[in-house]
Amino acid sequence: MITLDNIEKSFGDNHVLRGVSIAVPEGSVTALIGASGSGKSTLLRCVNLLEIPQSGTVRVDDTAISFAPGARIGRDAILALRRKTGMVFQNFQLFPHLTVLGNVMESLTTVLKWPRERAEARARDLLEKVGMTAKADAWPSSLSGGQQQRVAIARALAPSPRVLLCDEPTSALDPQLAAEVVEVLAQLARDGTTMLMATHDLRLAATIASNVVFLQAGTVIEAGPAQQVFHKPAQEQTRKFISVLTAQASG
Repeated sequence: MITLDNIEKSFGDNHVLRGVSIAVPEGSVTALIGASGSGKSTLLRCVNLLEIPQSGTVRVDDTAISFAPGARIGRDAILALRRKTGMVFQNFQLFPHLTVLGNVMESLTTVLKWPRERAEARARDLLEKVGMTAKADAWPSSLSGGQQQRVAIARALAPSPRVLLCDEPTSALDPQLAAEVVEVLAQLARDGTTMLMATHDLRLAATIASNVVFLQAGTVIEAGPAQQVFHKPAQEQTRKFISVLTAQASG
């Protein structure tokens, strides 16, 4: 469902991604793990082209774009790929001037030009899915962080994207609120939603990830089934990083 081939990305002199290649099978959940600055969030944002790679190829479903230094990529091509994805951000990024229902409906009415009745029906179905039906008429400012993130997940799912991208979806939440979001994402995983997420939350990754990619300094150090990477890592750098995550989770 997602293929990234030899992705390179720099910000000035900072070489963030160094020839990264990964594949995310349809219906699977892949967790990108690594220390801050390892490139996992940048890699995630290269999938929906919020960040444009300097070189490499990005493919989502049947839409692929190849990048080369100095090449110009048309806006239509970028939008065609971006419409295949839904994005859940670390800090929710809900529209404060719209209700919960309005936030979920927004892309359907303004971008896809759905009739209001159809958009509202879709939004209410998704709010039920994430356990937020009772808050449909509430304002984002009245919600807890966990509730806001559940609304953000519903909003990302509204246009029926082929993949869901999650950038540290629990990092802004305390453990109790994070557990609410983990359960919602776990249910989506059980439903067969294809997901790629950047996270340092060991509980989230261990609960729902079928595959794990460990990044260090913009390079893939290890990738494989979650059980293997977490319990029998092949690389010493992976083992050390997992031990740190485990200690933080138990602490």
